Amino acid sequence: MSIPRRAVLSLLPASIVLPRSLFAAEVKPLADERWARIRQGLFGDAPISDNASDILSLTAPLRAEDAAVVPIGIQTRVAQTPERFIRKVHLIIDNNPSPAGAVFTFSPESGRADIETRVRVEEYTFVRAIAEMNDGQLFMDTKFLKASGGCSAPAGKDEAEALAKLGRMRLRIEDDVIPGQPVLAQLMISHPNVSGLGIDQLTRLTPPPYFVRSIAVTYAGKPVMSADVDFTLSENPNIRFYFTPQQQGELRAEAIDTKDRTFKTQLAVKPGPQTDAA
Repeated sequence: MSIPRRAVLSLLPASIVLPRSLFAAEVKPLADERWARIRQGLFGDAPISDNASDILSLTAPLRAEDAAVVPIGIQTRVAQTPERFIRKVHLIIDNNPSPAGAVFTFSPESGRADIETRVRVEEYTFVRAIAEMNDGQLFMDTKFLKASGGCSAPAGKDEAEALAKLGRMRLRIEDDVIPGQPVLAQLMISHPNVSGLGIDQLTRLTPPPYFVRSIAVTYAGKPVMSADVDFTLSENPNIRFYFTPQQQGELRAEAIDTKDRTFKTQLAVKPGPQTDAA
């Protein structure tokens, strides 16, 4: 016989206060109070459909092995055509200090509006991927994720070493290039992406925030993917995305951080197997 949760709580000593996150998974994703405030601030009263299986799906671990490096995947099921395409994908982590962690912008040249990346998660939370269509329609998929302390965790590498490699970028294409077909690419950026919330273990001081704030990728001079991001992305941001190559062209990436430092790289693309650009 199952015992109602209220009955279980009544058996506990009055001095024990259970964290709200303990039962957070029981909260309905669309009824959560914090999400209601985030939703109003970002989208106002625009309708958001949670029946998004034909548009996109979000993948995330139920429990993260490392809250500072949580893999997130957004897979879409809409062909990017001039007539109908996903214009933006919003990545929202409800209980993070900065809930609206990333907005990815796409074009018909993207081929597919898929994204894979790694994020920080501060506490148990709902994670949401919201697709914004070119006609303004909104579709959302939601997952509950158990992780804590990722945003306030200290940097994982030596500061001097991190600064020595600052801004190094690498582009790679993971499949053979077939003109006219979407191909998967990866952008890696060497950057500490300091959140400003962690405490230095030696000085016991909180370093100021310093992170990549924007990313733009073009192919043959046309926009493929851009992103407005913050410290939600893990140290050394890593993003996998698609683009649609033609006979030949150049894939270019540019990143700008919060000190307005600009970092660039490019990769010549032609049919067949590819080599990396660093």
